[in-house]
Amino acid sequence: MFDFLAMTLRAEPVTEPAGQTETLDWQWRGEGILELSPRQPCDVAVVISAGIHGNETAPVELLNQLVGELLNAKRQLRVRLLVLLGNPPSMRINKRFVDADMNRMFGGRHARIPPVDETRRAQELEQVMALFYRSAKAAGATQRFHYDLHTAIRGSKHVRFGLLPFQARPKGEAMLRWLDAAGLDALVHHRSPGGTFTHFSSEVFQADSCTLELGKALPFGHNDHAQFTGIRRALENLVSGEPLPAREAETPLIHYRVVQDIIRSKEDFRLFVPADALNFTAFKKGFVLAEESGKTYQVEEEEERVLFPNPNVATGLRAGLMLVPVIA
Repeated sequence: MFDFLAMTLRAEPVTEPAGQTETLDWQWRGEGILELSPRQPCDVAVVISAGIHGNETAPVELLNQLVGELLNAKRQLRVRLLVLLGNPPSMRINKRFVDADMNRMFGGRHARIPPVDETRRAQELEQVMALFYRSAKAAGATQRFHYDLHTAIRGSKHVRFGLLPFQARPKGEAMLRWLDAAGLDALVHHRSPGGTFTHFSSEVFQADSCTLELGKALPFGHNDHAQFTGIRRALENLVSGEPLPAREAETPLIHYRVVQDIIRSKEDFRLFVPADALNFTAFKKGFVLAEESGKTYQVEEEEERVLFPNPNVATGLRAGLMLVPVIA
C-alpha cells in the first residue's frame, strides 16, 4: 500500500485515483488529500488536517501513521474520514509557508489577497471540505468533527494545547470529552471570528472543531512522539469508534479565555514581550505589551498570559493573544 506522506513529499502523480481494501474504500481528492470510507453505515464524518504550516512536522507524521494503519488493515475504520496535508510545497522545503500564512485565509479571506500558491490551496481545501461534508450527510453522517493539527513556533509552558474557534452555539460535549481524554494540558477559547481552518469548518459546516498545538516545530524525523501518546491514542479511538482512553496527564485540563488581541496595524509597531518568552508566560497588570502610533497594549487584568507573540506579522494581522484562566 502507498505511503501517503512520502508520495506527497515526492510530488508523485497519482496513477491510481481510487481503490479499496477488505474493509474500506479510498479516493484521492487532490494532492495530499485522501478520503476513506468504511463499508458499513456510520453517522460520523471526521476531517483531520495537518501541515497547514509546512514546517510543523510532528502532526503530519502522526497522521501519516494513522492512515497507514487504516490502509494496511491494522486498524478498523468506523467513521467517514478526510485526511488533509495542507501545504505540500512548504512541507517540501520545511518552511512555515511559501508566500503567505494560509491559516489566516479561510472563510473566503483568500479572495482578498493577491493570488499565490497558498490562496489557491486554501480555496481548494474549502471546496474539498464542503464536498466531503455534503456527501457524508447524504450517506447518513450527521455528526461532524474537524481537528487541525499544528505545532507552535516557540516553546510553551503547556506542551499540548487546543484552540477552540469562536462560535455562538455551545461547544460539543463529545468533542470536549475527547480533548480531555487526549491529554491536552490546556484549551483556549477564542472570543472573535478568525481566518483559521477550524473557524471555517465550525462557522460554515457547524462542525465541532479544534486546532491542536502539539509541541514545537522540528524537521521531519526529529520529533519525540512519546510526547503525543495521548493524542495518537485518541485519534485511533476516534476513527475506529472505540471508547475514549483514560486521561493519562497528571494534571487536569485548564481552560483559558482570550481577553486581548494584539493587532499590528502600523509599521512602527513594537512588541515588548521578550523573544524567549514561552507561550502562556504570565505578565502582571500594567505591563506594556506593545506600542504603535496612537495605541498602547498593556496587561489590564491582575495577570494575563501571552500566546503566539510575534512582532513580525504583516500589518493588519494578530501579533499575539492575552489570556486569563476560566474560573469554573
